[in-house]
Amino acid sequence: MPLTIGLLREGRTPPDKRVALTPKKCAEAEAQYPGLHIWVKTSPHRCFSDDEYRDLGLEVCEDVADCDILMGVKEADVSQLIPGKTYLFFSHTVKKQPANRELLRAVLRQRITLIDYELLTNGDGGERLVAFGRWAGIVGAYNGLLTYGRKHGLFALKPAHQCVDMEDMEEEFFKVKRLPPIKMAVTGSGRVAQGALEVLKLMGLRQVSVYDYLYLDFHEPVFTQLRSSDYNRRRDGRVWDTADFHRHPHAYESTFGPFLPVTDLLIACAYWHPAAPVLFTEADTRRPDFRINTIADVTCDVNGSVPTTKRATTIPDPAYDYNRRTGALEPAYSRPDNITVMAVDNLPCELPRNASRDFGRQLLDHVLPHLLGDDPAGIVARATIARGGELMPRYQYLADYVAETANA
Repeated sequence: MPLTIGLLREGRTPPDKRVALTPKKCAEAEAQYPGLHIWVKTSPHRCFSDDEYRDLGLEVCEDVADCDILMGVKEADVSQLIPGKTYLFFSHTVKKQPANRELLRAVLRQRITLIDYELLTNGDGGERLVAFGRWAGIVGAYNGLLTYGRKHGLFALKPAHQCVDMEDMEEEFFKVKRLPPIKMAVTGSGRVAQGALEVLKLMGLRQVSVYDYLYLDFHEPVFTQLRSSDYNRRRDGRVWDTADFHRHPHAYESTFGPFLPVTDLLIACAYWHPAAPVLFTEADTRRPDFRINTIADVTCDVNGSVPTTKRATTIPDPAYDYNRRTGALEPAYSRPDNITVMAVDNLPCELPRNASRDFGRQLLDHVLPHLLGDDPAGIVARATIARGGELMPRYQYLADYVAETANA
């Protein structure tokens, strides 16, 4: 049966350069699914040019309104929504984010079917099938080293967003030769953390155990990976249980204290729940033995697990200083004893071609078979927030969110 997918032009400012399907992935999808045709809305900002799509025989046009399914990356422009269509994008509505309340209202008003990438999982509440997390970790770790190098006048790496792709960025790794015997801690065990670890290993840095990190001195820079059990414990002393930690984060307290006197660069990649403990407090930063001087907050939870993350930063202006004595924010690299924080909230956008290739591969392997087929596992159904002007049953909790006034 003939079916058309339209790739949207990203409408946010500044424009997001990523795309859900690269030219090669579009061609591969058309070859894999007879009757499928993919149209590409023209864009001057996309990391893959219009001509790169045309060169593979794809239709590039200004109007994709006739397509059956419309795919973007970030939230669609409310003014550009087409009634009755099926959309896939990251809607950022399921946590009742105020900024996107009107978007969900418009979806319901216009009887749009909204499928959210974030909700595509391999089971009810299971592992996500498509995500940019690995690239957030890759760019975040690179930015962390870049920030540390700038802060201490050791080396000047080309920003990731000025690199053509990952291969170009790897050429910059050779500049990291004057790194002193510092200690770096990476928190987390998911996609984001794995991306960060990937970069540190590619740089030729040595990974050590948590015990050795805490208690041994080294004559070279080293890093360790900290899982949740390495820096949290139940308040009542019960044995660690990861599933219990995720279900009852309020029952736990931080044990990150021993890492404060031995860590120079913190790369925060762990998912954080608002009820979970923070890594440390602002008061802790004033301790004489607080050693962390550079933080790459890849998760970028403002006022979250890293208390010095007071605001998100941008790709052009990625860092600021936190004054440990006053708690004030100052321009990056203002004083040697400040903590320099990198907290860019859209890190995968710095390597958009790589991130888009990876994302498209995930879509082809794990989502299109269900989206274009019968979806027996309910993967698409679970990720469908709204259809025909109604919230789907599992998202009925959003009813009060869309009913509230905009300034509520």
